Amino acid sequence: MFDDFRKQTDETAFPEEKAEGNLADDLTFDQTPQRFLGMTAPQRFVIAFMLLLMTVILGTFCLLVTSKIVPPFFG
Repeated sequence: MFDDFRKQTDETAFPEEKAEGNLADDLTFDQTPQRFLGMTAPQRFVIAFMLLLMTVILGTFCLLVTSKIVPPFFG
């Protein structure tokens, strides 16, 4: 029983390798720089900074409108 398994594995253990060619010639990497939404890193930073600034401004405005904070010059 085990001899049969050994014979089967010996026959199909390793696939046929190419006789010609170099492995380095077969490997080609055409890697383009990955971009999120087509933007570069500085462009993404500007967008993130603008979103942060808008959140801070709108949050402050909301706190002023609801009278949770009062500026010192209105005191």
